[in-house]
Amino acid sequence: MDVGKTDDAARGGGWDGQADSGKEAMILNIGYGRFAAAVNSLLVTILLCLSAAHAQSTPAQSTPAQSTPAQSTPVKLAILGDSLVAGYGVKPEQAIPARLEAALKAQGRTVAVINHGVSGDTTAGGLDRVDWMLADKPDIVMVELGANDALRGLDPATAERNLDAIITKLKAAGVTVWLAGMLAPRNFGVEYTQQFDGLYKRLAEKYNVPLYPFILDGVAQDAALNQADGIHPNPKGVDIIVERLLPFVTKNLDDYAASVRRPARP
Repeated sequence: MDVGKTDDAARGGGWDGQADSGKEAMILNIGYGRFAAAVNSLLVTILLCLSAAHAQSTPAQSTPAQSTPAQSTPVKLAILGDSLVAGYGVKPEQAIPARLEAALKAQGRTVAVINHGVSGDTTAGGLDRVDWMLADKPDIVMVELGANDALRGLDPATAERNLDAIITKLKAAGVTVWLAGMLAPRNFGVEYTQQFDGLYKRLAEKYNVPLYPFILDGVAQDAALNQADGIHPNPKGVDIIVERLLPFVTKNLDDYAASVRRPARP
């Protein structure tokens, strides 16, 4: 219904219900329309004033500050390895990556440790998996490979080339690289063990990457810390590995944080 007309006016009736002349009806309609328009204008003005007063009296709602990536997003540390990383013979939560993540969390660090261990994997197998692993977009990759190469008596030069290629691919992807070393069984002779044991140091120096010399430090050949096969650590052995590995990890996490200008202790 037109705001300038009443139902009676629309039917041609006046204020008293009597018939009006066309001229009188026109005058009434015009007069009422002007009156209504004035009232509407006044109401709009009042509402606008009230709205402005309310806006001034209501405290502005502050937008919560967005968390910095270092606070909200954990550093992704992937461990590319073999059965030692995969957690052969122990529960998933007892594997090195899970126990390392728990130890870092206990220190108040926000780090996700991703398990990229495959039992039986050689350095060649690890090289084949690099692209697949990078799909997780890790910030740091610790390479723990070579034990199966040594157990099978494979050529140390081949293992070194494979690890070299792994490090090259990771660095090309912009990933920070750490290296975890292995020692060869001593039954292959002095020449073999020297060639194999030395390859990790050579690679660390070549690419200037941090090296943890021996992943089984403190656990190897200790029956109380290994499973029946004498090779794979039991849960107690895993805890020893993590305890000894932790200072290396935390020191290099701080170095990583400094290199990317993130707050220390990620």
